[in-house]
Amino acid sequence: MTLNKEEQFNLIIAENSSRIQRICSYYNSDKEDQKDMVQEVLVNIWKSLDNFRGEAAMSTWIYRIAVNTSLNFTGKAFRQMKLMVNADIGNLNIIVDDEEIGKKLRQEENMKLLQNELNQLSVIDKALMSLVLEGLSMKEIADIIGITEPNVKVKIHRVKSQLRVKLKGRNNEHK
Repeated sequence: MTLNKEEQFNLIIAENSSRIQRICSYYNSDKEDQKDMVQEVLVNIWKSLDNFRGEAAMSTWIYRIAVNTSLNFTGKAFRQMKLMVNADIGNLNIIVDDEEIGKKLRQEENMKLLQNELNQLSVIDKALMSLVLEGLSMKEIADIIGITEPNVKVKIHRVKSQLRVKLKGRNNEHK
């Protein structure tokens, strides 16, 4: 049985609503703006649904729309765009790869340091790290961002290394 567009859309939203909300929350801390962003993502999914050819996984396609919509929503202020990180995100250890720092990140002060450092990143690095926080594979991130998988690996490794050094330096300053 083939689903009509509305049924397909409803199924996509049912399976991906929390993913869409998380992506939008990374790019804006204001709850009302997040709601607006989610609505814009949903509109863009609806508009693009007829063009989905199945060349990528549905989840990859959804992430691409959510990230691009979030970036567009921030308008011309890409450089000032803030990447919002919450302490309840279980994947923070993916970024820092250090058990000792991972434990310390649970403290509010270090969360602020991490968020501050993430917000110093370039737009592309912010987008990459938001997808890392989602726990996506390098291939999925490459498909979403539109760069090669080796390039994604290099960029993410570089960002993680920079963050690790900065966080260790800041933690040593605060002892």
